[in-house]
Amino acid sequence: MDTTLHDPLVGQVLDGRYRVDARIAVGGMATVYRAVDTRLDRVLALKVMHPTLAADASFVERFIREAKSVARLAHPNVVQVFDQGTDGPYVYLAMEYVAGCTLRDVLRERGALQPRAAFDILEPVLAALGAAHRAGFVHRDMKPENVLIGDDGRVKVADFGLVRSVDTVTNTTGAVLGTVSYLAPEQIENGTTDPRVDVYACGVMLYEMLTGDRPHQGDSPAIVLYKHLHEDVPPPSAAVPGLAYELDELVASATARTPDLRPYDAVALLAHAREVRGSLGADQLDAVPPQALTAEHLGAEDRTSVIPRALTMLRSLPVNEDEPDVLRTSRFESPPPLPRRRSARPPRARLWTIVAAVLLVFGVGAGVWYINSGQFTKVPPLVTKTEAQARERLETAGLETGQVKHAYSDTVKRGSVISSDPEVGERIRQNGSVALTVSDGPQTVRVPDVEGYRLDRARTVLKQEGLAPGMVTREFSEDVEAGFVISTDPDAGTTRRSGTAIALTVSKGSPVEVADVTGASLEDARAELEEAGLKVRVAAEQVTSEFDKGQVARQSLDPGSEAAEGDTVTLTLSKGPEMVEVPDVVGDNVDDAKAELEAAGFQVDEDRGLLGLFGDTVKKQSVKGGKTAPKGSTITLEIR
Repeated sequence: MDTTLHDPLVGQVLDGRYRVDARIAVGGMATVYRAVDTRLDRVLALKVMHPTLAADASFVERFIREAKSVARLAHPNVVQVFDQGTDGPYVYLAMEYVAGCTLRDVLRERGALQPRAAFDILEPVLAALGAAHRAGFVHRDMKPENVLIGDDGRVKVADFGLVRSVDTVTNTTGAVLGTVSYLAPEQIENGTTDPRVDVYACGVMLYEMLTGDRPHQGDSPAIVLYKHLHEDVPPPSAAVPGLAYELDELVASATARTPDLRPYDAVALLAHAREVRGSLGADQLDAVPPQALTAEHLGAEDRTSVIPRALTMLRSLPVNEDEPDVLRTSRFESPPPLPRRRSARPPRARLWTIVAAVLLVFGVGAGVWYINSGQFTKVPPLVTKTEAQARERLETAGLETGQVKHAYSDTVKRGSVISSDPEVGERIRQNGSVALTVSDGPQTVRVPDVEGYRLDRARTVLKQEGLAPGMVTREFSEDVEAGFVISTDPDAGTTRRSGTAIALTVSKGSPVEVADVTGASLEDARAELEEAGLKVRVAAEQVTSEFDKGQVARQSLDPGSEAAEGDTVTLTLSKGPEMVEVPDVVGDNVDDAKAELEAAGFQVDEDRGLLGLFGDTVKKQSVKGGKTAPKGSTITLEIR
């Protein structure tokens, strides 16, 4: 049934501009329509907030504020926001319309994807999120429904900003079960949101693309939430044997339950994903997904097993027309009803020939199976499992635990398996041994002492020690030369995880007190500032001021302030004072005269003398009325 027939907005024109043509989708907070911008004659998507939310003024205010911010996020993989507005009870966003489908549609139709296709979708998603993270945005609700795949193959991320307007943990009722499946543990536990929650959600989506299913499932949202908090996302190869272990590690890195063990934002995860993709061969990238295994691979295994081979051969043996038809049927077919029993019986020799053939096939088939398969098994999924769990899995598979080595890892938590030799999924003889490499957690690095190093040299030393140069703050120092490091944060000698950013405080040298050169000639001002170690720049434009033409009217650094040696002071020259006509106030009351002169821009001074101590009339003014004088200059009034 076409539900759009019952939607009151379809056919209307919002804000006198957007003609609503059809309803596309309904979400927990808004309904999305296909619409036409009648002014620009272009098709776009119109997201209209549900009336219950639109009635909340604070929510609408945050929604509008975030929409304006996200509209400035220009990226080819982000659905662009064109406009925002209200029309009566409707609060809406006008956005780019992407003709195509969502990742959810693809997963629903195809199930698991080949790793190559999963990377083709994941990488542009991470590029979009990376741009948002570096611009200060967190999506907070990444899921397949918000990944749009255009008919032209372009991948775009939708709903930036909308969920950011909500300052509570995403609703966990059944209506948003799909959202529950992608929440990071810290979102569930305390509502914390930073770029790593988007990294977690992308890890869950990658698992779903590789396996066709979500990693955590349950009969209720509460069960799913509990699993996010207490269970690791399993390696994809546990559901799809044969997937490269590098894919397991990529998923494990992105979905680590401890946020600090995940890549710090989507840019870092994108770099990791590209590294993994580059390490895989064509056969690993094009591995057959599970739905193809169900249709083809499992059938192939049936045909190579002993019983199907033997019983299949029975079909090709010559049989007497009077023999029961059941002999023509394999064990995987339902035998037809036996025909009416006939008196004729097969010759004894023919019957023994059939029995011998069956026994021969069974014997040869079993021998071939034992030689080719019975002596071998596959290394079970071990990556990200604890050492105890890995030993248990190996024992269950009939394998021994070989040498156990330890290595640092920024992505695999301490005590869990980083890799195995042979690798997960490889063939190995029964009772063979598998070597394990177990994580010692992130490598810790001692912060080197770079005090007194030039900034470029200090950065090089930090990188050599496995640390990242961080933010640079500049301060005055009487003891450390300009351009050299004063201190680090954290301090030298402390230990930090490999890759940690180290903040540097760099000297600006001894402070220089800035002299007051306003009113001086340019030549004198330049000489005084340069003698103090400062550079001088002259502004192109001049301004009117109380100073004579050519004198310094302004300086960019305040007189008496501190500057670093080599800093630049910009001087603005005067083009002379503004000349103003002086009002004629002779004979006026003193108070009235002062008010008129001050209103004209002059300062006023009184000269009363002995005779004018008690007078209140202006007898004379220092500049006659009708003449001009510099604005701001002083006019002296003689009072009698």
